[in-house]
Amino acid sequence: MDGSPALLLLLALGLCCPGTHGQMYEMKVKFRDTITQLRVGQRLELECQTDRDYGVFWVRQDKNGTLHFIVFISFLSRVTFKGNQRTSTRFEASKDNTIYRLVVKSFTEEDEGNYFCLTNINQRLYISPGLPAFFPVITTPGPTTQRGITGKDSDVRTPDPESSTEKDLNSFCDGVIWVPLAGACLLLLIALAITILQCPKTRRRRCRCKRLALRNNSREAAANLDDFPEKQHCRQE
Repeated sequence: MDGSPALLLLLALGLCCPGTHGQMYEMKVKFRDTITQLRVGQRLELECQTDRDYGVFWVRQDKNGTLHFIVFISFLSRVTFKGNQRTSTRFEASKDNTIYRLVVKSFTEEDEGNYFCLTNINQRLYISPGLPAFFPVITTPGPTTQRGITGKDSDVRTPDPESSTEKDLNSFCDGVIWVPLAGACLLLLIALAITILQCPKTRRRRCRCKRLALRNNSREAAANLDDFPEKQHCRQE
């Protein structure tokens, strides 16, 4: 359409001036199918539901806020794209009663933006709420640079001071506990070895004493045995 710049000017005024949004005339824009996440090359179908059949303009507002005319669909289902063209390589348009459809054949970054449908009734401009159509934002962590490390060594990670301190404390506690315990065990083993070496071997002793024939009623023999008890003749095995 040759008058598309003037239409965009009217649309800009309508977006800036709330008074041009009619309260008695309702326009709704939605995706024809439920969409959870847009993909490159996806076929995107939009619908504009109106209360009255006066024809509809489809307009896209890009990320920078610039308005782009797409197509005009008359109430007689006549379609006119940008440049007064009947067809488009990027879009399709159609009408079903009071539902005006716009199809993006292969959605790309160039097609991202907020989509509006609008109509002019009795010299008043009615604009639908905007329908956002954007690819999901993928956030990637930026490269981390470390002091004293070149780009080639960027994979080297600096140890966490808190984790290093915790490891040092654990090592110190292990040393305090285990070193005295090991020393005590060593002393115990040494004492046990000394005890084993110093203890005399127990032997069974058997005494074979020659019984002295004592004469009955011999006082001298009894006296000798009382005076010298240790001089008994014993043999040890």
